[in-house]
Amino acid sequence: MTFETQDLMPSDEGLAQAATLLRAGGLVAMPTETVYGLAGDASNSVAVARIFAAKARPTFNPLIAHVTGLKMAETLAVFDDRARAVAAAFWPGALTLVLPLRPDAGLSPLVTAGLPTVAIRCPAHPVAQALLLAFGGPLAAPSANPSGRVSPTRADHVRQGLAGRIDAVLDSGACAVGIESTILGLDGAPTLLRPGGIPVEALEAMLGPIAIGGDAHKPNAPGQLASHYAPEAGVRLGVTVPMPDEVWVGFGPGCAGAALSLSPVGDLVEAAAALFQTLREADMLAGPGGRIAFAPVPETGLGRAINDRLRRAAAPRPPVQP
Repeated sequence: MTFETQDLMPSDEGLAQAATLLRAGGLVAMPTETVYGLAGDASNSVAVARIFAAKARPTFNPLIAHVTGLKMAETLAVFDDRARAVAAAFWPGALTLVLPLRPDAGLSPLVTAGLPTVAIRCPAHPVAQALLLAFGGPLAAPSANPSGRVSPTRADHVRQGLAGRIDAVLDSGACAVGIESTILGLDGAPTLLRPGGIPVEALEAMLGPIAIGGDAHKPNAPGQLASHYAPEAGVRLGVTVPMPDEVWVGFGPGCAGAALSLSPVGDLVEAAAALFQTLREADMLAGPGGRIAFAPVPETGLGRAINDRLRRAAAPRPPVQP
């Protein structure tokens, strides 16, 4: 089923319309500081099922519940002193916490994929916060793109992938961070479940050494599938000398001749913000059956999140289901 997708502006009127759609079980793409999220009422199983259907997302892959702050978050999950301290330090912001689910949380089981934990984030984007306040409850919101494809950092990216499948797009320009949130498991020992917009070094400065976790076959948080963030073209990584038929994406000043660059000066913040838009541009340049080659990116700070996304973009694609 397809229908008209409305374009809404982040005015009082647009936010009120978006909240009305959400209360009726509709889906609204909303801006966050990381990427655009596809928001639906996290307590409404029909709305959450529509998220999975619109994205063609596997239902074993849990979603993130977005909240206005710690007070709302504590109605959904069990926070200990450690979790409260981490939330105080990094919220609002690009950090998702995976915590034990409260028995009385009232979330659709589809949000947690039936797991005893829930992923929660308090976004910093003022429009996301305004929509959460207007709606008055938690919103389930994975990235607003077809599952496994390049994440959207602009409203046009959302329309390209989901127009006709969702009710509205709340347009607030380009996302500042440009890469999804870091996901930290705190239902036991601190565990990095997905690198993202908060460098793991910042978390380790507060918590000490953090283990690496996540299972592509049984994900307990979003962004763990082996093949993800994929353009149509094939992707090759760590390339300093590209093949003649490859679109070369550089990083830093030593990439003369690159068609595109994540950051000509080698700035990881700039590279993270540009990653998904650059993937889209490289895909267009490569054309059908083409290939993209990425120059090496340091595995430090935000480089860890950038390389995580690039490795998943380069991974073998799952077979297309008939």
